[in-house]
Amino acid sequence: MSPVVQWKAVIPVIPLWSRAQQQDYRSRVRGCLLGGAIGDALGAGIEFDALDKIRSDHGPDGVTGFVTAYGRRGAVTDDTQMSLFTVDGLIRAHVRQGSGAGWHPPTDVHHAYLRWAATQHDWGPDERRRDLGWLGREEWLYARRAPGSACLSGLSGPDAERLGTVAAPKNPHSKGCGTVMRAAPFGLLLGWEPGLVFQLAVECSVLTHGHPTGYLSAGALAVIVHAVLRGGAVEEGVELALALLAERPGHEETAAALRGALAAVRAGEPSAERVASLGEGWVAEEALAIGVYCALVAEDVRTGLLLAVNHSGDSDSTGTVCGNLLGAVHGETALPAEWVAELEGRGTVLQLADDLVLELSHGAELHGPGAGPAWRERYPVG
Repeated sequence: MSPVVQWKAVIPVIPLWSRAQQQDYRSRVRGCLLGGAIGDALGAGIEFDALDKIRSDHGPDGVTGFVTAYGRRGAVTDDTQMSLFTVDGLIRAHVRQGSGAGWHPPTDVHHAYLRWAATQHDWGPDERRRDLGWLGREEWLYARRAPGSACLSGLSGPDAERLGTVAAPKNPHSKGCGTVMRAAPFGLLLGWEPGLVFQLAVECSVLTHGHPTGYLSAGALAVIVHAVLRGGAVEEGVELALALLAERPGHEETAAALRGALAAVRAGEPSAERVASLGEGWVAEEALAIGVYCALVAEDVRTGLLLAVNHSGDSDSTGTVCGNLLGAVHGETALPAEWVAELEGRGTVLQLADDLVLELSHGAELHGPGAGPAWRERYPVG
């Protein structure tokens, strides 16, 4: 059975870091979020194309850099949008806990996703809303970029305000990749125990996707990212994820997908055909497997990301997952500079990454007793 977490009883203890540790952590957080956004942007223009068409349009190697999507090069999709709002919700959860106003992170992430949902139908930020914070006022985010149907339906209509739970999830039959492409930020909570990281990703997944394969794939990605940030290899993270999955009912598809990724690594030289053997990425376990496989076989960030997007399927989501992992492994300085420079929303991604690091390492100074109002205005919790 899935554990029932009383979040108020398990407030994580944030470690005391040296300056070098903080700098390394900041680089990896930036790398994870930037890498995911770059992978997203690389796949955005070819998301719905078959591999033959990709090669016909862009050459025998497929895309080798950004191509035009949504009217510009380097454009991101709903994958990056939702990842950013995930981070926003996690920061607010910690601000709320620090203020003594309660501690239930899935609720804060749910509210963040509702703010994301507004960006999919509003022309721009509603300045009458006092809960938007700075991220909700970023006008470039108000753009519809092929969002998944489960994400939209779970966060709109008469049931939008209801908090989905593992016992009563939203969209109980959905396991689309919209649950996994936004899950990496949970793995950035370095002071948390892996089991709690897994559980939080699960509880925030069922806000929109209720099939066990969907929410368990989200938990698995979060744990792999978390293991990497703790200094482990991607393979170690996969083994830890498999161990945690084994304790959960309905884990079979997700575990089989991860084992398939490991088997593909051992099968020979990386290729688009091996990627295709893992699926197309439209569902959560396939997006997870493709992203993990490409991260494992990557010679460097560039080759890994290009392998992750040049296939017949959901190229932006598999690129996002692979980019999250490679960015967490190598840090921001390993990302190709020309892609970083051209990425849509780069400043927003970096600012949010830095704010997460600040909150987790210096939250008491930012919003504790005697602190000024600036941080609470950036991340209001009501």
